[in-house]
Amino acid sequence: MDALLKNLKISINESIYLKDPESSDLGKRIVKYGIILINELGFDNFTFKKLAAHIESTESSIYRYFENKHKFLIYLTSWYWGWKEYQLVFATNNLTDPVEKLLKAIEIVTREVEEDQSFNHINEVFLNKIVINEYSKSYLTKEVDDENKDGYFAIYKRLSNRIRKMISDVDASYPYPASLASTILADSLHHHFLKNHFSSLTECDDQTSPSQYFEHLILNLLNL
Repeated sequence: MDALLKNLKISINESIYLKDPESSDLGKRIVKYGIILINELGFDNFTFKKLAAHIESTESSIYRYFENKHKFLIYLTSWYWGWKEYQLVFATNNLTDPVEKLLKAIEIVTREVEEDQSFNHINEVFLNKIVINEYSKSYLTKEVDDENKDGYFAIYKRLSNRIRKMISDVDASYPYPASLASTILADSLHHHFLKNHFSSLTECDDQTSPSQYFEHLILNLLNL
């Protein structure tokens, strides 16, 4: 099983990048240290020039992989949601009870992130912080409709649709499964942000996790 997971590749829409960063050591270093720098500096202060200096390469070498830093952010966040989808599918595949399956899915997409040793060049803890703080910048743009048509957000939408189906499997009469699924994904990031920065706006803290909040919300909303 460990060998199988070592060979797992999260597939990203090829139009997001110019050259697949998974195809070379340099590409993997761009991803690895790009995550470290964005986590350290914030996306607004991150530049390919700073990344090039950090990996002792050139800006032009990075531009051979990504057209701009916006595409780089979409690549990183797409990888994150693909990783979450892989975890969700792996953990729920053999579950037969619809309620147990839904609660496990909620736990996976809302829980605190731990580093996954299956991907040596990805620090998932740092990447999770980037998604919490920066994900909205990937789609709050004038180009979002065109990028959506090109499939840039397909993994996120696919993950949301998986949760939507699980909600419907639990309660086919619930009228808003798609809205609830997307709320779980988006608001789980929001509550992690509130927990870290605006603690007075949430009950989530060191004792109460966002996962507990969303499980409670679902159990009560669907009368389970």
